[in-house]
Amino acid sequence: MSIDETPPLTLPDLSELNRVDWSQSLRGYVESVGDYIELDAHHHVLQVGDGDRLLVTFESAADIRSNQDLGMPYGLLLAQKLNVTVITIICLKPTWFRAQPVYDFFDALTDQGVFDDFEHVCFYGVGLGGYAAAAFSVAAPGSDVVVISPHATLDPRLTEWDSRFGGIRRLSFTDRYGYAPDMVGAARHALVLYDPEDDLDAMHSALFARPSDAEGLTRFRIRHMGRDLASVLDEMGILSATIEAGLSGRLDLVRFSELYRARREYGPYLRTLLSEVEDLDRPKLVTWLAQSVLERKNMPRMRRALDRVMDQQRASRAPEQPAAE
Repeated sequence: MSIDETPPLTLPDLSELNRVDWSQSLRGYVESVGDYIELDAHHHVLQVGDGDRLLVTFESAADIRSNQDLGMPYGLLLAQKLNVTVITIICLKPTWFRAQPVYDFFDALTDQGVFDDFEHVCFYGVGLGGYAAAAFSVAAPGSDVVVISPHATLDPRLTEWDSRFGGIRRLSFTDRYGYAPDMVGAARHALVLYDPEDDLDAMHSALFARPSDAEGLTRFRIRHMGRDLASVLDEMGILSATIEAGLSGRLDLVRFSELYRARREYGPYLRTLLSEVEDLDRPKLVTWLAQSVLERKNMPRMRRALDRVMDQQRASRAPEQPAAE
């Protein structure tokens, strides 16, 4: 059977299971369609699919159970959707994947030439998974990287301003696969998506911005989308399309900018943008935004906002009535 004829994965729904049942059911499913490897007590690897493109994702068990459809890793959802080979590394607690067995696993993939067997390789992760995706991408030079709100490092000598993860400071971020901005320099192209309104995430993103990576790394601001950027981009259909671009060797600023135009049709983004413009008390901006949106789609809130501005303008132009004698 050719790759194009390979039947898609049929994913079970694990979203309602408790932690223990979820873990057992996920393992049982993966073993029925691929390989499930325990690297140590806190890091497990899932390998599924037989496509000629490889997606490597880094995900936490907590995020999978709380955020993902079906309670399944995002990597498996994309294996089903894109018909690619997927390696997903799951951390059962927030370790930032800083563990010798994880290093050894990627060393083995490199030594065995596994990455060379694929037409394209893409690494993906969010937050601590974004850190790991960038850091371990060095194992596959020439790969593409898509990371959302990644942490550059939690080495306190460099990020003493980030107090969110106090207990993790005991981990070493200075040994192998340590400083993500250095490791991602081996990528063909790396896309770093972040919210500039989140000060700490923006500061981590800034650490990726080195002159030597100017051509191979894009930092892209995602505004007015809320804190859960990955879920919003996925709901818009942008996230999987961006990863697909990475898996096809077409990921760059131009391609993502084209995909990001989908926000112009995304109601939650437009409503948030309207609220922020109204808070600025800039009626001309409200008029421009509302008219632009209403040319493309019917959006009652934009119509009401435009009507309010028009009413205010008419009231301001109306002549004052003379006082009664």
